[in-house]
Amino acid sequence: MAQMNISIPEQLKAWVEARVAEGSYSSSSDYLRDLVRRDQQYHGQLERLRADIQAGYDSGISERSLADIIEDARKKHQHRDAA
Repeated sequence: MAQMNISIPEQLKAWVEARVAEGSYSSSSDYLRDLVRRDQQYHGQLERLRADIQAGYDSGISERSLADIIEDARKKHQHRDAA
């Protein structure tokens, strides 16, 4: 496993040590690895969201009315609830 040395303010170091002491993490390295993994997941979700938003823009303006959209949503929920 690769190593990385970081410098953080004392207040942040105390925070990490407190998280480890309460048993949430086995070590400060474990805590930092979890933060990096969560950041990776967040950015992956953000990129998917941006792609979905762009796909919505690219799809153009719908010719359906708001009433049609609401009715379709109700049907989907009714079908799901019945299953």
